[in-house]
Formats: sequence, structure tokens, C-alpha cells
Amino acid sequence: MAIPESQLETWSHQGSITQSRTTYNSIKTTLNASDTPYAAKTYKVFLQGSYGNDTNIYSESDVDIVISLDDCFQHDLSQLPVEQQEAFKTSHSNATYTHHDFKADVLAVLSGKYGNDVDSGEKAIAIAASGNRRKSDVIAAIKYRRYHKFLSNSDQSYDEGICFYTNTGTEIANYPKQHSENLTTKHQGTSQLFKPMARILKNMRSRLITEGMLKDGVAPSYYLEGLLYNVPNDKFGKSYNDTFVNAINWILEADRTKFLCCNEQYYLLFEDSPVTWRAEKCDKFLDAAVELWKQW
Repeated sequence: MAIPESQLETWSHQGSITQSRTTYNSIKTTLNASDTPYAAKTYKVFLQGSYGNDTNIYSESDVDIVISLDDCFQHDLSQLPVEQQEAFKTSHSNATYTHHDFKADVLAVLSGKYGNDVDSGEKAIAIAASGNRRKSDVIAAIKYRRYHKFLSNSDQSYDEGICFYTNTGTEIANYPKQHSENLTTKHQGTSQLFKPMARILKNMRSRLITEGMLKDGVAPSYYLEGLLYNVPNDKFGKSYNDTFVNAINWILEADRTKFLCCNEQYYLLFEDSPVTWRAEKCDKFLDAAVELWKQW
């Protein structure tokens, strides 16, 4: 047996848009208020995650928001020779207003507006759902630069992302702009099939959890997008059924150690990074998805 096209069509649909948009706009207005402690600094507020990339499903209610400070940045100089690392250090001084300060100010602003609905989580500041407001996660971040060259401030090259720190001090560096742009390019290159197929995988994941075939947390949405992102464009066929079969068969035969995250800055499957998927969890998802397809 196989999952019928009609079910895949249902799973391909995008989740809530209006309520999520209203939630985002409300929180963005709060973060952008003229009386915040950071109002005079340079920063931007933007969406990331499934809603921001149009791959959200009905069971995904969280709105993921980033407020990123542009006035300072963290860096990775590991690819530079020693003399270029020294040139960088000579050209830059330590920031006086740091990520720690910025996150504390953002937390104070959100707590002042939403009161006890706000919780300073391990990674993101969580705002509970209330009335028409959806649950939201706000990440207070600073810029992040991975340098490829630094000869001077006028002769340098780097990939720019964002970074933040968990409550235990772990640095999390990611590249949401590249992620979003690459998803759009992939979607266009697959005759607009990529994003519906990503939603199908996410809904399948939800069904697997409901049926007790997969534990919650094994296959986060971000990594499912990454898994599908590596599938060649010519595997996306004329129907969802054909595309699923082509994609899964290709993934099962491929060398998954070479798979990249959608941002193309990290390998998708890597053991020692806080922003990558564990190979055994990917295998569990694939095994469960194949079993669900056969049992349908």
C-alpha cells in the first residue's frame, strides 16, 4: 500500500497565516517601541522558522522571532592564518554593550508588556499563547561572522549570520537569511513543490508521533527541511506521491554524511554541534516514515 495522493494533498497545506501574522506584528511593535533601553541602537526584528519560510503546518503554532543587534558581533577566525587573526584583533576592540546586556533588556521589555506570560527559556524567550495570540519564541541575538579573509577593514570576507548564548553559555551560531533564501531558490527550482513537500514530511512526522512510531523531538522541522533540501530537483515529480517515493529512495541510497543544512554553512548530520541533527535520529525518522508508507 501507499499513502494516497488525497492524504498527501491535505498534508501539503500551509497552517495558520492570519493569526501568526497578527501575533508577529504585535510583538514586533512591542520590540520596536521608542522607549526601550536599546532604542538608540541599531537592530532589526524579523521572522525565522516555519512560519517565516511558509513551511508551517496546522499543528505548528509557534511564531519564531529574532531581534538582532547590529552594533556588535561575535566571530570565528579559525580559517584565517595567524597573521590575519592578529590583524583582525588589532583592528577591533571588545564591545561594551554585549549579548548578555541586550538579552536582559529585551527580556525586560517583553516582561513589561506580557507579564507572567513571559519565560526566559534555555535558548529563546518564550511568550505563552493568550486569546488570539499564538505562542512565540523570541531570540535576542547579535551578528556573527565566519571569516575567510582579513587583511584590513577594507579588505576582508566573511559569511554573516547571527548568534546567541544559552543560559549555560553555549554559543549558538546560525544563518537564517541564507536558510530562507536557499529555501526560496529550492522551491522555485522544483516547480513550487519543495515547500508543500516539506509540510508533508512535517505532517507525516506528527502522524508518526501520534501513532507511537516515533518519539517527539526526534525529527524537528528545521532538520526535516534540511533533509529534503538535499534531494536533487529532478526527483520532484508530477505528483506528491511520485515525489515522496523518489525523494525517500534517493535519500536512503545517498551518502548522508555529505548532506548540508539549508543554509549551506554546516553539515546536516554532525555529532558535535548544537545546530545539527544526529544521524541515528535521522535514521529513526526514515525507518518510521517508510513503515508508515507500507502500512497505510
